[in-house]
Order: sequence, then structure tokens, then C-alpha cells
Amino acid sequence: MELSTKQGTSLLHNKTYMRVYSAFATASFGDWFDTLAIQVLVGYRWQAGPLMLSLIPVALALPSILLGSVAGVAADRLNKLKLMRVCDLLTALLTVLVLFAPSMAWLLPLLAVRSALSTLNMPAQQSLTRSLVREDQLLQASSLNGLVNQGSKIAGPLLGGLALAFLTPQWCILLNALLRGCSYLLLLSVKNIPAEEEDSKQREARQEEAIPLHLMWREGWSFMLRSRLLLNTMLFGLAGALVIQVVDFQFTSLFRVFAPERESLLGWMVAASGIGAVMIILVLNKLQSAIGYGWRLGSGYVLIGGSVAALGLLQPGASILWVLLIGFVLGIGNGVFMITFNYCLQKETPPHMTGRIFGIQNTILSTVLIVAPLLGGMLVQYAGPGRIFVNIGLLLLLLGLTGVLFGRQLWPVARSAVEGVQSVVKAN
Repeated sequence: MELSTKQGTSLLHNKTYMRVYSAFATASFGDWFDTLAIQVLVGYRWQAGPLMLSLIPVALALPSILLGSVAGVAADRLNKLKLMRVCDLLTALLTVLVLFAPSMAWLLPLLAVRSALSTLNMPAQQSLTRSLVREDQLLQASSLNGLVNQGSKIAGPLLGGLALAFLTPQWCILLNALLRGCSYLLLLSVKNIPAEEEDSKQREARQEEAIPLHLMWREGWSFMLRSRLLLNTMLFGLAGALVIQVVDFQFTSLFRVFAPERESLLGWMVAASGIGAVMIILVLNKLQSAIGYGWRLGSGYVLIGGSVAALGLLQPGASILWVLLIGFVLGIGNGVFMITFNYCLQKETPPHMTGRIFGIQNTILSTVLIVAPLLGGMLVQYAGPGRIFVNIGLLLLLLGLTGVLFGRQLWPVARSAVEGVQSVVKAN
């Protein structure tokens, strides 16, 4: 118990990690403020249709598809801290330019360039986290990262919805630019990582310095394809993303149907989702990882799918309590899935390949953002958002049940690990 307590609290005393974590938290909060503002600006103020709304995720996905794997190699090869600083600074500058976008023709290219910087930043942040924490702290670090991401869904949309009631969406976008600047300053305060980990990174750099980038890229793909657990996790995530992204950027279309006069209601729903995610992340952080990957990933999809279908059944004038309840359940499902997914990738990947694997994951999951949103825009345009949300929700629910029922076959390594943990517990 004493050892467990020490391990559980020592991560919070890691000053280097906590500064990086604080920068990540600051940037994540700004991103959610920004995301909600852009959806309201385009959907409610510019009155863009479903097809035009579907172009936003396409603009966000193209850089990830083109640069995702290269970004992963860069995260493994370059100085991760400097890379994150540059990304934060340039993102802040581009966000200021988004403020002056007069139409979709200007907005979409700016979002695409800004997304390219996020594509570089994400594997660098994950890889740096992997090098700053101990093996037994990976679940805690993954939970803390998820806690920030989901917690920002609470404060961001709540304050964003309040700001939108009195101000314009441009103010929310400006706040994101300011918070990105704060994130950059926080990263500047990180002078050096611990000496022993710096030595380790230098050794890895010397080993890989002579390896061409394209060979490092191929090595990452080869490792993932040989790992049955990682491959099945990627494919399961890809299948779910393909379904979810059909409606992910059509929430504005749905909310305009049953809440045309309440443009801040979308923010309240996202905030309720964030609360649900934060609560389940806190619970998962306290539990031992004795539950298999299949059960956790599948149950996450079941909860997300059921919530999406329930949103599709809402009628005009529906009570806000129903919206908040459905958003809360949606957040629980999202929290369970994302924490398990990221933890699996970090746990099953060697430290020197973490950046590449997360870069590949970014590329794979972003690929669906080209086809799925456009398909969703066309379906919502011609069949209406309610019917499409119900069908997509049921399809995702079935996918989740498949993961729960066949988890032992899809993730056999996870099963053996769980059995090992259980045998140790019984022996003690």
C-alpha cells in the first residue's frame, strides 16, 4: 500500500512533467473554446448548410493524412520540447488570422494550416510524456491527459456559451490565441529534462541519427503491423471513427432543428459530456487495469452509440435536462474509450517508437475525415439529421457489442496480461 501510494503521488511531484502537462491543459482549454465558437459562427451566424459544415473536418484532416506519419518520425528524432514550443507559437499567430476570416473560403485554408501544426504537436507531446514518466505511471499519465482534454470540455463550452450570449464568436477565438501564447510561455519555463533521461534520448538519437527518415517511417509501420494487439486496436478505432465522423460535425445541424433559438445549447451538451468523461476518468485512474481492452473499448462505443441515437430522437422544444443527461452518458463512453485507446498505444509501444506509432494513429484516424464527414453532410442534407443520428448511433452500438463479445479473440495479449495480474493477486 505504501509503495502504491508513493507511485500514485510521485507523478504530481515531477516538476518537468507538470509544466508540460500545464501547457497541454492551457492549450486544450483554448481549443474547445475555439471549436465551439467556429461551429456557432459557421452554423448559426453564417447559416452554412450540412455540406459546408462537413468541409471543416476535411480541412482539419488533410494535414494529418499527409503529415501524420512524418510528424511521428519528427517527434522521435527532433527535440520534442522545442517542436512543441514552435507549434504553440505558430498556432497562436494563425488563430489571430482566423479572427479576420470573412467567409468559408478564407476560414478553411487557415484551419488546415493550423491543423498541420497540431499534427506535429500531438505525437511530440505523447512521446515526451512517455519519456518523462515511469512505466507504472503510464496509466496515470494517460488519465491525467484525458482528464485535461475532457475537463476542458466543461469549462470551455460553459464559458464559451456564456460569452456567446453577450459577445461574438470572435472573442472566443481570440481567447484561444491568448491561451496558446500562455502555453508557449509555460514550455519556455521548462529548461531541461532530467539528466538521466536526457542521456537516454541522446543515446537513442545517436543510434537513429544515421537512419533515413523513410526507413524510420517504414520501421514504425512494420512494428505496428507485426503487433496483433496494436493492429487490432488501430482497426477497431478506425471502424468506430468511420462511423462517428459521419455525424461528428453535424451536431450543429441537429441542434438547429430542435433548438433554433438557443445557439448556446450545443455548448451545454458538450459541457455535460465533459463532466461525464472527467468522472469516469477519475474512476478509471483509481482502478487496476485488470479489465481487458476489448471490454473497455467496446463498452465505450456502446455508450457513445446509444447517446448519439438518443440525440437523434429528440424533438423540437425538448427539455434541456434530456440534452444534459444524454451528453453526460456520451462523455462517459468517450472517456472510457479514449483513455483505454491511448493507454494501450503507450503501454504496448517501445519508448523510442512512441512518436511514430501515435503519428501513424493520427494518419489512420484522420483518413476517415475525408470521406465520412462528406458522406454525413450529404445524408443529413437529404434525409434530415434526426434519422441519420439514430442510424449511426445504432451502428456504433453494434460495433461496441462486437468488441465486448469478441474481446478475448481480438486482444489475446491483453487477456494474458490480465490473467498474470490476477494470478499475482491470488498469490498474495
